[in-house]
Amino acid sequence: MNGTLQVVLIIAVIAYVLIRRLAGEPAEAKRMLILPAILIIVGLSNLDDLTHSGTALLFLIGTVLISAALGALRGISIKLPRRDGIVFMRYTAVTIALWVGNIGVKFGANLLLGAIDKSGAAALGNTMFLTVGVGMLLEGVVVLARALRTGDQVIWAQGRDGAPHRTSPWLDDLQRQLSHRGRD
Repeated sequence: MNGTLQVVLIIAVIAYVLIRRLAGEPAEAKRMLILPAILIIVGLSNLDDLTHSGTALLFLIGTVLISAALGALRGISIKLPRRDGIVFMRYTAVTIALWVGNIGVKFGANLLLGAIDKSGAAALGNTMFLTVGVGMLLEGVVVLARALRTGDQVIWAQGRDGAPHRTSPWLDDLQRQLSHRGRD
């Protein structure tokens, strides 16, 4: 996938997530886990060119670790209000600032690597899906961990056209285990 198309798709994904989560949406486990997993898989499929540049590989490891840390911080910064017994999530100004910082780190790393190793920078530019996916996955895991401790319902998938929300026995069991630990 060429770099321009990748940037456009990443911007679309981030804009979609930002718009929905600024307004507030149910803490939907499927959306918090599956979309990042898809981005990570697509990102991993673009790693072929990185094997030729050790410097680019080091930059990738660094940007992935920074994206993971910023994703976890975003997960902490998200508000988790309750509506009708369901946990909702809403981005804050801090969450947005962390997103901007995350994107700035990725582009800054690409620019710095371009000054050091032009071919490595081109290869690193194709890893945007991976770094964004890792950050989103850590954000989702932190939000889920926090949401499960609230005692309110965490849904697997939002119901469509008036259908009830879908729950997950795995999430419900995990929430029961966490609430029992809190009482011990």
